[in-house]
Amino acid sequence: MSYQILGRTIKNEYIALSILGSLFGGAYLATRGGSSAKEIHKAATPSVIEKVKEAIPINAGSSEEEQLMDSIRKYIAEAEKEAGSSAQH
Repeated sequence: MSYQILGRTIKNEYIALSILGSLFGGAYLATRGGSSAKEIHKAATPSVIEKVKEAIPINAGSSEEEQLMDSIRKYIAEAEKEAGSSAQH
């Protein structure tokens, strides 16, 4: 069986093969790896932790709260140092 498309007779096999080729070709193009420019852009952007630190200011209302915030900051800094040194090993 064949179809008349734009005045030409085209067999079913050719129609089926062109549809399958378009489908698999589109899937291949959609799933192949991205460019290295995206990786360079990711390296230049600040990490999520840095963004959160900048977005949330910690303001203490009293000296006790300020001491608590300082101890929390020191704890976070030590944890980041430990995480950084364990990632290198």
